Amino acid sequence: RLQELAASTMLVAKKSGFSDRQIAALVEGQVSEMDVRAARLRMGVRPVVKQIDTMAAEFPAATNYLYVTYNGDEHDVEFDARGTLVLGSGVYRIGSSVEFDWCSVSAIRTLRKLGRPSVMLNYNPETVSTDYDECDRLYFDELSLERVLDVYEVEGCSGVIVSVGGQIPNTIALPLMRAGVNVLGTSPQQIDRAEDRSKFSALCDAAGVEQPAWRSLT
Repeated sequence: RLQELAASTMLVAKKSGFSDRQIAALVEGQVSEMDVRAARLRMGVRPVVKQIDTMAAEFPAATNYLYVTYNGDEHDVEFDARGTLVLGSGVYRIGSSVEFDWCSVSAIRTLRKLGRPSVMLNYNPETVSTDYDECDRLYFDELSLERVLDVYEVEGCSGVIVSVGGQIPNTIALPLMRAGVNVLGTSPQQIDRAEDRSKFSALCDAAGVEQPAWRSLT
């Protein structure tokens, strides 16, 4: 049971690579990913931000490559910019290809022109958005609800842009809003209405827009 889980056990699980979602599936009862997150934060079990050592420990690393981990005791960087978090597209595949990286790069370059600090979260090293000098903070990490919330909270971000990263950011837009994240641009409710075929079909019917016959298959 989640309420009986010790903080030490939670910490071991997180250091071993278990996500909040996986822990929720393993404990007894109807427990959600956000339930586990809330319990973990109450326990004081939080990740730290580390800098990737690109100098093989020969010289101090100054490159803008960051990641989140539980296997550490303190942060390698300070958080005082309250930048805007931009979510990338992850790996290239159908629905998330190179055009979304162009969108991500355009977003962080526009933020720079506006004089606003940018925080990039993406895990594809083949993209321009993950060049160390394109943004103020670059996180090489997974594009999951848990990790986005971790980065958003530790950075004290003023908002998050989900609309330039393709399918993955769009999928977690609504859960992010429900978690209290300031989602910039198109509202998560409208993103969900466009993404959900049944909701979008109902919208077309209400607006009198003709559509071909369709069926959702699983």
